Amino acid sequence: MAKKKVLFECQHCGMTTPKWMGKCTNCGAWDSLVELNEHQQEVIKQTKSTSSKSAKAVSINKIKEEEIYRFSSNDAELDTVLGGGIVPGSLTLIGGSPGVGKSTLLLKVGGLISSSGKDVLYVSGEESSSQIKLRANRLGANHDNLYLLSEIRLEQVLVELEHHNYEFLIIDSIQTLYSEAITSAPGSVTQVRQITFELMRIAKEKDLAIFIIGHITKEGSIAGPRVLEHMVDTVLYFEGDSSQELRILRGFKNRFGPTSEIGVFEMRNDGLVSATDIASRFFNRNSNQAGSALTVVMEGSRPIILEVQALVSESHTPNSKRQATGFDNNRLNMLLALLERKLEIPLSGYDVYINITGGIKINETSADLAILAAIISSFRDRAISKETIFLGEVSLVGDVREVFGLDARLKEAQMQNINKVLLSKKPLEKTNMKTFIVDEVTKLLEWY
Repeated sequence: MAKKKVLFECQHCGMTTPKWMGKCTNCGAWDSLVELNEHQQEVIKQTKSTSSKSAKAVSINKIKEEEIYRFSSNDAELDTVLGGGIVPGSLTLIGGSPGVGKSTLLLKVGGLISSSGKDVLYVSGEESSSQIKLRANRLGANHDNLYLLSEIRLEQVLVELEHHNYEFLIIDSIQTLYSEAITSAPGSVTQVRQITFELMRIAKEKDLAIFIIGHITKEGSIAGPRVLEHMVDTVLYFEGDSSQELRILRGFKNRFGPTSEIGVFEMRNDGLVSATDIASRFFNRNSNQAGSALTVVMEGSRPIILEVQALVSESHTPNSKRQATGFDNNRLNMLLALLERKLEIPLSGYDVYINITGGIKINETSADLAILAAIISSFRDRAISKETIFLGEVSLVGDVREVFGLDARLKEAQMQNINKVLLSKKPLEKTNMKTFIVDEVTKLLEWY
């Protein structure tokens, strides 16, 4: 008699092991390994290989290029993040914190797509059809081609897809769906893996564009196995606080386009809408105050003017605080050490706080010069004119280096009537802005 194969799976990260352990060696979660039955083990084997057919290697020169067809979601910001529109047969995953607007955005997009004549199915396992109807009234998404299905069983969703030829499918959310063929609870690793595999198969077979909503953990990652993000074609994350009006949709994976673009949305009484005029949303030009400096960052191909705020106050504790919101805290410590070494500004006895307005997180180094300017402005209690921007990356030796996309940044600044710029060297293209060359941080004090 053959020995029964035993397999344990972590319910946090999806790691499998033939031996039970109290702590998962992959994600560090305690008491998260659950024994899988034979059927669940077969599901794992099935989803690890999406195709069982044998394939032969073909020369790359003999492969024919397939033109990617897209259709618009009728939402300019979402189309920008997706790389130009929705690709039929694609599987897109959207994650974000509770209340940030995931369901609101997809219901609005479903209404916009159905208004163009395409049949859209919205499947919800969290809300009843009447609850979705109330939100649709507020969003203006009531159209005959938008169908609602309040269901948590995957098999019933597949039956509905067979009875009607839909062109767009929304799943809200992947953690609430479950398959009757699997004994695990909804939201478990096995359930999420199998359901995602089935949705991927349906998307490719029917050329159906599918958007699924995923819950996130307290660490900010999408709940469920990591294989979920590998199986889908596109991964989008909603950023922003539910208490703020502006929300940012950022692409982290896209097999059909770039991942550097962002979409900016605004939460209003009538729902989540595209922020048409975002140029002046992230900075305030009404008054000049100490500790505030402007810079221009590039989010994909879009330049955005941001306000950097700094607060330097005398510390009353042995260990001074250094805290940054929207900026890398480790880089802030490096810049503060550079100020003390190169400019001899005694900040060891001061608490330093940095904030990037608008909820945007700066992932590039072009704002280094603006960070230094804001800190010096707050330390000396001298305001900086809101008609000045700072562009430059600061190195450990104190040099200020050039940033990429300089012409696009300066053009955006000119459109907002900003007439002064501090940077490492003169731009190649002629500009009407007054330029101040700051090729090392010591010259920043000369400008002050």
